[in-house]
Amino acid sequence: MKTGDLIVYTSADPVLQIAAHEDIIPLEELYAICEYVREITLEDPYMIGRIIARPYIGTPGHFTRTSNRHDYALDPFGQTTLDHLKDAGYDVIAIGKINDIYNGQGITEYVRTKSNMDGVDQLLTVMGKDFRGLSFLNLVDFDALFGHRRDVKGYAEAIEAFDARIPEILAALEDDDLLLITADHGNDPTFPGTDHTREYVPLLAYSKKMAGRGKLDQGKFADIGATVSDNFRVAATQNGRSFLDELD
Repeated sequence: MKTGDLIVYTSADPVLQIAAHEDIIPLEELYAICEYVREITLEDPYMIGRIIARPYIGTPGHFTRTSNRHDYALDPFGQTTLDHLKDAGYDVIAIGKINDIYNGQGITEYVRTKSNMDGVDQLLTVMGKDFRGLSFLNLVDFDALFGHRRDVKGYAEAIEAFDARIPEILAALEDDDLLLITADHGNDPTFPGTDHTREYVPLLAYSKKMAGRGKLDQGKFADIGATVSDNFRVAATQNGRSFLDELD
């Protein structure tokens, strides 16, 4: 804070993160810096996956990240399920950092969030709208606040808090809606270090049309995209296998 310098650091994804105190470097200036860094790292030999603006507030010993984070990602290297949905005239509503992850590609509308619970609130608001397509929510607190911080207690409490909101989500589902809950990677809060961890992630699927409880075989993350494409009868990517017919 004395020098007003940026804090620049990397992690294994690969991402490059640029942190600044909001009272020292205004948000718009931090965003402009990140946009410039994004422009000069788009191609080899760098081709960094994401440039992340990491604003924070507080005093020494009591710094806190704010919800004003912004990710500057590479464009997807090809057409995604989101593109196929959008091209077919469906709504693709991104909630949380989904819009940043896909760099806006394939998104028809996006909503920013401040926390897990705000994310659930925004999801319920979207579910209350008359839309036809996909609503895609990312709950970032599990990763940013608890997984990377190796905060076991906080992680457990966050899971409990989300679990308590699931009845609201189920109640808001229409008869022909399909709910999929999963994770994009592991982040074990009990594991040494601060990076993502390699493990199987859960997948929970629910629809009011389902007759009972079933179990899917172990699959790939790309299977979810294939299933979404199958559900809407749009073109699929070359990756993944739909499990839509296995949901009953």
